[in-house]
Amino acid sequence: MPTQQLDYFTSLVAEDEHFPLTEAAVAVAQHAYPDLDVQGVLDKIDQWGNKLKKQITPDTPPIQRLQLLKHFFYNELGFGPNPNDFYAPENSYLHQIIENRRGIPISLAILMMELGQQIGLNIRGISFPNHFMMRISLQQGEIIMDPLTGDSLSKNQLQEMLDPYLDAKGYRGELSLPLNIFLRASSAREILSRFMRNLKMIYSEDERWERLLGIQERLVILLPDSTEEVRDRGLIFAQLEYVRPAIADLHHYLSEMPGAEDAVDIREHIATLESQTKLH
Repeated sequence: MPTQQLDYFTSLVAEDEHFPLTEAAVAVAQHAYPDLDVQGVLDKIDQWGNKLKKQITPDTPPIQRLQLLKHFFYNELGFGPNPNDFYAPENSYLHQIIENRRGIPISLAILMMELGQQIGLNIRGISFPNHFMMRISLQQGEIIMDPLTGDSLSKNQLQEMLDPYLDAKGYRGELSLPLNIFLRASSAREILSRFMRNLKMIYSEDERWERLLGIQERLVILLPDSTEEVRDRGLIFAQLEYVRPAIADLHHYLSEMPGAEDAVDIREHIATLESQTKLH
């Protein structure tokens, strides 16, 4: 396994204070594209940032900066959704999105937030259920924006998008949750974990275990307190017949969470794997 790339990723996500979200999101793709030039991708984004800066003076008000950014991103560069294959993994690899100009809400938002930052706009990401959003604080008030289109969304529109999620989770009636809970700005670590979990879901469904392991190893690094991610890595190791690391991860999970709901299943899984090692 390419430990050099994992070490690089580890160094990027080590601290919350100076968390380089864009660089880390680009670097995620190294598991699938080991020869990817991360710095080259960042340089391309910086070129766009420099082009955008030329349209702005120190006196340009934030609302006008946002309009310039939206025009540049959606009209000049032509970024937008990929209607033909929304669940293609390429929609989550920033170097591919930069090339094809097609992505999903969270990947487009990461690019837009980076460019916004370069022109002095504080655009925050929101882990809204089923559709990542962006939030911009202006003198005129808070704007919630759809990364796919740049459209600003009203509270009524957001509520309509949220209702099916609330229904599915049973958060209705007395348990109903207010919209504002879902409009909280996310940290860079939270954004990157959601970004990577999209890839985890895609590769899980397609049973592409090697690709999935590359993502899962990075999730374990990104979320060191998440024992469930260690368990999931163990289960992927098992699929790939990496028996000893699989057993180690699953034992670690049980030692941390002996009363977990799936503890019985995991113990059975370990027993099966240990019997395989004896057969060898």
